[in-house]
Amino acid sequence: MTIRTARPNRGHHFRPRTHCLKKVDAIVVEMQDPKNGVKGSEQKLNVTTIPHAITGSNIIAWIGNKMKTTTEEAQAFGTMLVAYGYIYPLQNHKKLVMCNDSSLYRFQTPYFWPTQQWVPEDSDYGRCSILFPTCNGLELLCFKQAHYNHLHEWLNHKWDFIVMQATEQYKAGRDRNKADRVVFDCQERAYWIVNRPPVSNIFYQQAIMRSKVKSSVSLGALVKYITSYKNHDPFLAPCLPSNPWQSDHDAYWTLNMRRVEVPTKMRVERWSFSFFELLTDLRGRDDFKIFLKKEFSGENLAFWEAAEELKWGTASSMSSKAETIFKTFLAPGAPRWINIDGRTMGLTVKGLDHPHRYVLEAAQTHVFMLMKKDTFFRYLKSPTYKEMQKKALNPEAHNFSPAQLEENARNRSPGIHPIILWQQEEEEKAKAATAAAPVDVKAVMSKIDRKK
Repeated sequence: MTIRTARPNRGHHFRPRTHCLKKVDAIVVEMQDPKNGVKGSEQKLNVTTIPHAITGSNIIAWIGNKMKTTTEEAQAFGTMLVAYGYIYPLQNHKKLVMCNDSSLYRFQTPYFWPTQQWVPEDSDYGRCSILFPTCNGLELLCFKQAHYNHLHEWLNHKWDFIVMQATEQYKAGRDRNKADRVVFDCQERAYWIVNRPPVSNIFYQQAIMRSKVKSSVSLGALVKYITSYKNHDPFLAPCLPSNPWQSDHDAYWTLNMRRVEVPTKMRVERWSFSFFELLTDLRGRDDFKIFLKKEFSGENLAFWEAAEELKWGTASSMSSKAETIFKTFLAPGAPRWINIDGRTMGLTVKGLDHPHRYVLEAAQTHVFMLMKKDTFFRYLKSPTYKEMQKKALNPEAHNFSPAQLEENARNRSPGIHPIILWQQEEEEKAKAATAAAPVDVKAVMSKIDRKK
């Protein structure tokens, strides 16, 4: 017996938010109101007269008056209506943009609105691929020839039925008058432009390139992950010394502060699970810096942190940060020059001519993998990590009586806001940077002389 696999999902993983789109439905219905909506009229498109056509400028003006917004915001909302298929253009079908001029548009029939959640089937794609090339000699919109061949092979058992459907639809279109034929053709064309399948054979390429793993190997990795993290899951293991949400006691938060001097044993144990766990914990990263300082190889981690600051920092400081990173880590003869391959270095230096948030992504990934494969395992075997394991705290469980729980609830104090904690950390960083900066002896002596 032959078991046929399911047809791959061609990019329809996105499902619109129906609740939000229902509000858009109400606005579009209001736009079509004969009295207070957008005024439509007969417009000539080439030689054909199209009924109920509306211009982009009228739509944007109505949206601006209705929502009390600027022209730019109204145009952005109109573009969203076109992109979601509520309004379709009559002239430039491939350009899903609302133009603030005399470009002609029409309201899409509600059958094609996103809230209907009408997902096209393979037979619909097949009918589209047959019908559009036969209508007025148009080029193939939905599939290139390779996609057409794949679809033909997949639907070979009912291809004759699809061809018959397309033929009947084409004949029915010829019997209509020219204006209706243009309107119906634009409606369906607009639907397929909005809901088109991918233009390249991405799914098949990804399926071929994806690495294959035996089920026994993947299940073994899953069991190993669960075994490692079982004692660190608050739903499966108790919090030590107590659960602050139940006991109103803040000992757990105090012991697990971001930069606490002596961490707990479970926190130190978690650093050994992966290099990512070590870097995401600021206390673990500080301990890793101490190890790198002893090995005189702290430039890789410093570069990784600088790349993170560039990625998540403000746009105004992006150029200055990129220039500082180049002078510190990448320029020939830089004080903290990092050792990366020539190709990655060339791409990074070339990208710094026009810096953006992810300009250092390739170099950062390269440095991360170097530290993960070499430095991280040496750190786990080093005296630095073993000493931290010995010093780490192992708090005992606190068992509170009902009276103590009531007392804790009465003495409950509001915690420190995360923004205040972040400000305190930034101040500590600034103080540390100031202390580490070289001292200008002449400037200090001049200040002393002025005081005298």
